[in-house]
Amino acid sequence: MKLHQRKPLLVLLAVCLTAGLLFSFAYKNDKLFAIAKNLDIFASLVRELDSYYVDDIDPDHLIAVGINAMLEELDPYTEFIPEENSDDFRMLTTGEYGGVGALIGNRTGVNMVLMPYQGFPAQVGGLRIGDQFLKVDTVDVTYKETSDISRLLKGPANTSVDVKVKRGDDTLTFNLTRRKIVISNVPYYGKIDDQTGYIKLTDFTTNAAADVRKALLDLKAQGITRLVLDVRDNPGGILKEAVEIVNLFIPKGKEVVRTIGKIENVNAVYKTTKSPVDKDIPIVVLINERSASAAEIVAGALQDYDRAVLIGRKTFGKGLVQTTVPLSYNSQVKLTTAKYYIPSGRCIQAIDYSKRDENGNSSSVPDSLRNEFTTKNGRIVLDGAGIEPDLKVESKSFAPITFSLVARNLIFNYGNEFYRKNETIASPRAFEIDDALYQDFVSWLEDKEYDYTTYVEKSLEDLNKYAKREPYFDEIKATIEELKKKVSHNKEQDLITHQDEIKEALREELVSRYYYQEGVVEASLINDMEIKKALAILGDQQQVRQILTASVKK
Repeated sequence: MKLHQRKPLLVLLAVCLTAGLLFSFAYKNDKLFAIAKNLDIFASLVRELDSYYVDDIDPDHLIAVGINAMLEELDPYTEFIPEENSDDFRMLTTGEYGGVGALIGNRTGVNMVLMPYQGFPAQVGGLRIGDQFLKVDTVDVTYKETSDISRLLKGPANTSVDVKVKRGDDTLTFNLTRRKIVISNVPYYGKIDDQTGYIKLTDFTTNAAADVRKALLDLKAQGITRLVLDVRDNPGGILKEAVEIVNLFIPKGKEVVRTIGKIENVNAVYKTTKSPVDKDIPIVVLINERSASAAEIVAGALQDYDRAVLIGRKTFGKGLVQTTVPLSYNSQVKLTTAKYYIPSGRCIQAIDYSKRDENGNSSSVPDSLRNEFTTKNGRIVLDGAGIEPDLKVESKSFAPITFSLVARNLIFNYGNEFYRKNETIASPRAFEIDDALYQDFVSWLEDKEYDYTTYVEKSLEDLNKYAKREPYFDEIKATIEELKKKVSHNKEQDLITHQDEIKEALREELVSRYYYQEGVVEASLINDMEIKKALAILGDQQQVRQILTASVKK
């Protein structure tokens, strides 16, 4: 093409480029003007409310409500963090705080110790599960919110705090010295059998990878040849920790996750940077519907590299990345800045918050819009709905009587009384609820209220309600009443019929009094269906290879 023929094209290109830049500039200016205009309107509104509203307003509270309402239009993970909540936020992200080291909560309207962390001031100083808070220093906390009590217990390391509690009929006072509390991301690890190691990973705060690495090296020193990594109920946390945990099992230089957002500086590719601790040990990763975020990155990356067999249930489906941005007056905003994509290329985000129905509700990604990807070995995996296990294990269901005994805190309260009467019990794995102990529990229940409705009774109630609308109700009324009598539950019989699951709940509750969080995890391993499935799979390496090399994921 000759020069004089190219000139019109060059001119046209220049015009289009200029027009595009002007449009972009105008759009940006319009958006900035809209933000400035609406901020001015909001400030004017608050000033007028303060001047003319009939009652005094609390500007801090009112504006916080407005901010939170605005953020609710986005997604559940974008949140405003005022200065007074910064310590709590730091604890969630780092696992560190200054305090006494105890999980506290409200049971049936009473604030109490739910779990003192072993080795920290609360446990060492004498606080026990079930202790009811009366005073913290000079402050009566009987009717305080749990969050208020938590703030009173926290403070600089090496400062003292007096805690008055009620334990049974006794009132006790403890003087505790606060210290820096660092909560381990691995509350328990150990050997399930002679060959199999087990690591329970509950969080992804600072040092999560170091905690897992330490556990793995210790287990390998004990001679394990296969591993179960448990990330069930793990809500996730710091992305970098997830990358480093994957790196324990994946060679150096492999992509673990990439983040893609609206602006360039949030786009990143995270690869393994070190030699793995063990790139060959057979692994099972346990997942469930409460495994989220960083837990899904670990499980998904190991699945994409065909490095582990995933057992359990489909994960939560959180494929969004949050970044904390400082604001004025020491406040912060934690906002969603990107989506993450695991090695196969899939994003596992299950809910599209950018699209809402007429009621303002977001919806899950429909199956018809989910895309297929492949693992390293060519197995088909899907995006848009969490990480699906290679082998599914249905969640365990419990009888209504068990729910009632737990929900009404009767098993919890019996645990308190049992602990006051018994100094020691057997180790978490050895301790059992024998028939004599179970009968003692049944006798203790005799004057307690724990009524409930069985599934069949509820169905009959619904049948009776809808049948009343029919003209032939009088004809079937007697039959329904007869059915009600036949299926009416007998609490004494239910205590016999469902004693195995009640014993299990009671066993874990009693173990917690003597061996705390670590003991509860260890005790739960005995009757855990996912653990049993993992042991069966790890014991059959031919089946493992078949699962990890099949052309279509089972």
